[in-house]
Amino acid sequence: MCHCPLSLIHLYCQGTRASETLRSISCEAPHLEGQGSPLHPVIFGKLPRGTESWTKSPAAQSWPGMGNGVKESTVRVREDAEAILPSPVNSKSDHRQVLSSLLSGALAGALAKTAVAPLDRTKIIFQVSSKRFSAKEAFRLLYFTYLNEGFFSLWRGNSATMVRVVPYAAIQFSAHEEYKRILGRYYGFRGEALPPWPRLLAGALAGTTAASLTYPLDLVRARMAVTPKEMYSNIFHVFIRISREEGLKTLYHGFTPTVLGVIPYAGLSFFTYETLKSLHREYSGRPQPYPFERMIFGACAGLIGQSASYPLDVVRRRMQTAGVTGHPHASIMHTLRAIVREEGAVRGLYKGLSMNWLKGPIAVGISFTTFDLMQILLRHLQS
Repeated sequence: MCHCPLSLIHLYCQGTRASETLRSISCEAPHLEGQGSPLHPVIFGKLPRGTESWTKSPAAQSWPGMGNGVKESTVRVREDAEAILPSPVNSKSDHRQVLSSLLSGALAGALAKTAVAPLDRTKIIFQVSSKRFSAKEAFRLLYFTYLNEGFFSLWRGNSATMVRVVPYAAIQFSAHEEYKRILGRYYGFRGEALPPWPRLLAGALAGTTAASLTYPLDLVRARMAVTPKEMYSNIFHVFIRISREEGLKTLYHGFTPTVLGVIPYAGLSFFTYETLKSLHREYSGRPQPYPFERMIFGACAGLIGQSASYPLDVVRRRMQTAGVTGHPHASIMHTLRAIVREEGAVRGLYKGLSMNWLKGPIAVGISFTTFDLMQILLRHLQS
């Protein structure tokens, strides 16, 4: 290294200028005493009180390699920290959204199922028996049930349906909203309508989640629908008798075809409804459809979803009621083969579908419309 007098003088002058600059900074920013280097606040992602004004001072601007760089990097670090750390306000808002989805879904499911309960009970009776289905036979069954057991017997098993449907619908609608948000963030569609495949996936996941958590209640409801009042007096009686006489494992008998049926049913129902709302928004220019339009969209969704999953619904009902209808407990494939062998593929696996085409669109239309209108109402009340 060269140590000539000129180079020593040059180094001395540089050191003098640097020390003067440091002194001027410490004079203009006394609040940084004890903080170490002037870079200390930037490293830890926040500035001490009053530092923002210091970064605008001439001394900070004259610091070699600093000035705007310090200010920009500080702001950037603070913005990143704010984006990562959860805000209490956002957390409260998320909790409100979940609660409003649960409440809206519960009411939607209760109204929809109560409206079609007599038709649903008639459909189940035909599904689990070997009788040939026709519209004439279905209405005859409804009429004789009314004559022999009274008007309210048409809603027999509806209390068990409510016990199942209220949590099922609440979980399904709430889970669907959450899955939409998660998939929207994942695919970069935050606040916008999801593309087709994530839309289908959100519905399928919501249905699977709800079915998994409420399945025993569905089995109890099916048992109450096909048995006389003398056999099971109430919901708790069904649980006690099944666990005592058939074992707790029976409460999940038929679970596999239920899940296999729920995936296309819930997936296609939510997919169809959300797609029709999106197309309506695009072509009508109105942000929200009218209630009767929502009913039509929901009816189309129910028609498509139930038609796609109906054979598995027949298998599920046959497996759920095997203990009280004389059919042996069997696997999905064995039950499927038995139905086809005894009644034929189309006649057996699609028995009662015309009844479903009547009740399904009504129920799904009511549930989707009620959920949407309740969400709008709760948002207005919150704001």
